[in-house]
Amino acid sequence: MGCLLNVLWLIFGGIVTAVEYLISSLLLMVTIIGIPFGMQTLKMAGLALWPFGKEVRSGERSGGCLYVLMNVLWIFLGGIWISLSHLAFGVFLCITIIGIPFGMQHFKLAALALTPFGKDIVTV
Repeated sequence: MGCLLNVLWLIFGGIVTAVEYLISSLLLMVTIIGIPFGMQTLKMAGLALWPFGKEVRSGERSGGCLYVLMNVLWIFLGGIWISLSHLAFGVFLCITIIGIPFGMQHFKLAALALTPFGKDIVTV
């Protein structure tokens, strides 16, 4: 069932979201300072490409000082807007019963987009 939902996700906009994350990741990696942020957008691109059957969990050192600092920088440099866009898409998709699974994936992406540092994506 998850494979079918992933294919439908790709057809109805998931591929566009993943490509946007990939392009922004490559642009961020142009500078040395942007490499950690580019790695996080690359993580989000992978989740946006194939979200069903994956879960976002906090890593072992997610409460570390560096992760907190990087998450605060991330929020102010654009993470809030990415998260709000995923929340808006999630609410819009949850209006219909058919869209609820896709809306839930947008909520998962919104949580990751808000604070990506210290989070791991695992297959369940």
